[in-house]
Amino acid sequence: MTVNFQYVGVDVSETLSAFTEEKLEKLFNKYEFLISATVYFKQDENKHETGKICNIELSLPGPRIFATSTEKNFEVAVRETISDLERQLGKRKEVFKTH
Repeated sequence: MTVNFQYVGVDVSETLSAFTEEKLEKLFNKYEFLISATVYFKQDENKHETGKICNIELSLPGPRIFATSTEKNFEVAVRETISDLERQLGKRKEVFKTH
C-alpha cells in the first residue's frame, strides 16, 4: 500500500498522517485491487467553522476514485471521505464480480 500525503497551506501533522493511514489500511485490506492513495489536506480560509478539506484519490484498475469532504476538523473530514470512498468501492467491486 502506497499512501502519498500533500499538505496544501496546512502544517504537516504526523498524527493526522498516521490516523489517515490507519483508516486507509482497512480499505486496502478489504479491497485487494487497490494500488495506492493520494491524500490532500487543505484549509479554506473563507470558512473558519468548516474549512478543513480532505481529498482522497484512490488508484485502482480502471478509472480512479475520488472523494472530498469539508468539515470542522480533519479527523471528521477523513472519516467522511473514506465513507464516501467505501460506497464507491462497493459499487466498483460489483462490476469486477460480473466479469
